[in-house]
Amino acid sequence: MIELFLQGGVLFMSIITIFLVMVGVSFYTHSDKLKTYGSLALSSGVLGSFIGLYSAFMTIQEVGNVSPAVLAGGLRVALICTLYGLLVYVISRVLHLFR
Repeated sequence: MIELFLQGGVLFMSIITIFLVMVGVSFYTHSDKLKTYGSLALSSGVLGSFIGLYSAFMTIQEVGNVSPAVLAGGLRVALICTLYGLLVYVISRVLHLFR
């Protein structure tokens, strides 16, 4: 689990984790903020993935020929951040249903 956190990028994964904590806190205190924090987590995940893809494509452009296995591995790593943001978003929506 920590390996996925580190592969996804410490900066954006930490930001999304902060939004996850804020979702949990707002479930008990300010339920009107649940959707906002979930949406911010999702958008942070997408932004992190776009930045990761941009840097990966810049590296591919500099190197030249890259094997499809390396490209697929880079795409998998870039999508970790989006998946985590989507997970936090779904959690916030489910918690909003129970509030």
